[in-house]
Amino acid sequence: MDAPGHGFSEEPRARLNRESLLESMTSALDELLDEPAIVCGNSLGGAIALHYAGVRPERVRGLVLLSPAGAPWSDEELRLLLRDFRMKTSRDARAFLNKIYHRRPWFLPLIAPDVVHSANRRAPRELFDSAVPDFGATPEELSQLGMPILLWWGRSERLLPASNLRYFREHLPRRAVIEEPEGVGHCAHLDAPRATCQRIVEFARSTATS
Repeated sequence: MDAPGHGFSEEPRARLNRESLLESMTSALDELLDEPAIVCGNSLGGAIALHYAGVRPERVRGLVLLSPAGAPWSDEELRLLLRDFRMKTSRDARAFLNKIYHRRPWFLPLIAPDVVHSANRRAPRELFDSAVPDFGATPEELSQLGMPILLWWGRSERLLPASNLRYFREHLPRRAVIEEPEGVGHCAHLDAPRATCQRIVEFARSTATS
């Protein structure tokens, strides 16, 4: 799913911030899901998936989080993260993409201009400008999640701070499975698509017998 103003979706009419983003994505998932499903999210999508699991637990059979946002940041951590997303040139985009991938792909210079364009669309800019350090789920919200949870945090993660992983380790339910795969950066589905899909399928099958 493309969030409003991201990917191939159109710019939203209203200003995009945390509240409007979560409200629109919750509404979209409500329309799409007619039975409990495995909900998977990466990065900002991870924060959305966490929110949905909290407000619609009856619709989430299992939760897969791939380097999720959704943990609080310090002021300095947030400043550095937003700096990475404020791209004006292809050079800025290449520096950003170097943080995303485990290993720099050969085609990175070719996609850099499109990344600059995407980052400077109105909706992402509004979302960045409205970001606050406590964007994510509270310890209480995390601890109350009752569905099976798989969290993947690649050992080559360079975009989100290590404090985020510590936060999830501390506050997710103890039954949550947290793994740190090798050869994976911020976007596991880009670095290791086959291994990522296989692990998600394995997790999904385990929820059917739990």
